[in-house]
Amino acid sequence: MAKLYYRYGAMGSSKTANAIMVQYNYEERGQRVLMVKPRLDTRDGERTVMSRSGLKTECTFMEEIESMDLKGYACVIVDEAQFLTKHQVEFLVHVVDDLNIPVIAYGLRTDFQGNFFEGSLWLMAWADTIEEVKTICWCGKKATCNARIFNGKVVKEGDQILLGGNSQYISLCRKHWASGNAGSFQDLHLGK
Repeated sequence: MAKLYYRYGAMGSSKTANAIMVQYNYEERGQRVLMVKPRLDTRDGERTVMSRSGLKTECTFMEEIESMDLKGYACVIVDEAQFLTKHQVEFLVHVVDDLNIPVIAYGLRTDFQGNFFEGSLWLMAWADTIEEVKTICWCGKKATCNARIFNGKVVKEGDQILLGGNSQYISLCRKHWASGNAGSFQDLHLGK
């Protein structure tokens, strides 16, 4: 019986690297995998999924898979799943329940303000299995929050979606996110 998995974690928790390794494991056993991401994620190239550690693979856009014949795929893997719409998550439920193809979605749980993204909200609501991919705050505690950084300081206002990586976001524990304490972010990321 296929399942819908949602593997969420804060920024820098190796979600994309994990997704690429899962793809590799399936393909090493001769099984076809469909790697997808939302079209708006263009940071690493239009049809590329790439981890901070340098692992990369080609992908299809989530917006294209409804018109594809998915029979023959052993698994569908979704990167940056927080950017999905409710309708796209419903389609993934259809892939699992009606086509009997497992779906493993990777993404953030919440944005820099602590609010759900549309995709993460519906994945948390409908996934059969929810798993946390862990990372740590600068203080050593578990990081659960994504902080947006501007001029070396934590900011909590702005558009929900601002594509960026280590230069714009840092993972923090809830205490340091709430207080806006980015620790040594400036030293680590701004070359000070």
